[in-house]
Amino acid sequence: MPDQKPKSSLSAISPPPSLPHRLPSDPSLIRPTTFSICPIIPGNKAPSITEPLTINVFDSLNGAVPGVLHLPSDYSNRSQSPRQRLLTAAILVSGASGGLVGPSSIYLGAATKLSNLDHGIPVLRLDYRYPARNKYCVADLVAAMNHLETTYAISHFVLIGWSFGGAPVFTVAGNDSRVIGCATVASQTADTEGIRKLAPRPLLLLHGLNDQTLDSWCSEQLYEWYGKDGERELKLFEGDDHALTRNANEVEERLCRFVMRCAGVKEGEVEGGIVKGEVVDGKERVRLMQKAGDLGSGEHVE
Repeated sequence: MPDQKPKSSLSAISPPPSLPHRLPSDPSLIRPTTFSICPIIPGNKAPSITEPLTINVFDSLNGAVPGVLHLPSDYSNRSQSPRQRLLTAAILVSGASGGLVGPSSIYLGAATKLSNLDHGIPVLRLDYRYPARNKYCVADLVAAMNHLETTYAISHFVLIGWSFGGAPVFTVAGNDSRVIGCATVASQTADTEGIRKLAPRPLLLLHGLNDQTLDSWCSEQLYEWYGKDGERELKLFEGDDHALTRNANEVEERLCRFVMRCAGVKEGEVEGGIVKGEVVDGKERVRLMQKAGDLGSGEHVE
């Protein structure tokens, strides 16, 4: 039998449903139940603030997209001058099913860590109104960037996407200079042409070689499409799956360090300890994905 063509897309081809996506209400999806890095946060620094929010989106379908915002403690006073804050934020989007915690709940851990650094980085874990439909997911992502810029004077963004999430990430990055770097985990190649316009802004691609949902060929292709005019890195994990369950801690650390480099945050002793800390228990990673809606609609752990 001839070799099958590697699967490269989880994008939906059907019209969007009549009602937008709804997330389950569960406190464990907003903030970690186990926050083991708290003891190494500097004693004079308050922990970051985590708050659910909805962001209005104005397009042909309108509506609002939900998310969870992790704000460093020095962002809590909204009347405070932004000059002493980092003006870079990370926005994390999931796959074809939507959701909030990302592959192996890596987004939950990374957002908690980055927002609690000594120079904390705001992080928004963003859902979609209509998952797997790139046109509307792009509008969700742009609306989120506009909201953070208007509300917190944030002017630069690092975008991270899992699986289908590579499509809106690269589409937005290819057309918006506010994006200063992109990273993906097990990305598809469909609807990712914007990556050709990303360089010289940095790129990080992570993929499992045993991915049964989207072949690792996808990330290899994206690496080539990006070209040689910027900082690019491709890391393939031997024997790992679509959610990188076997290397979740390393992937979480790599994503944190990538965002920190893009934001100009140096890794000192305190930052290194936070980045290496375990926020989400390994046994809880897949269970939280199921609860948060990150699995389904073609998205699998395998």
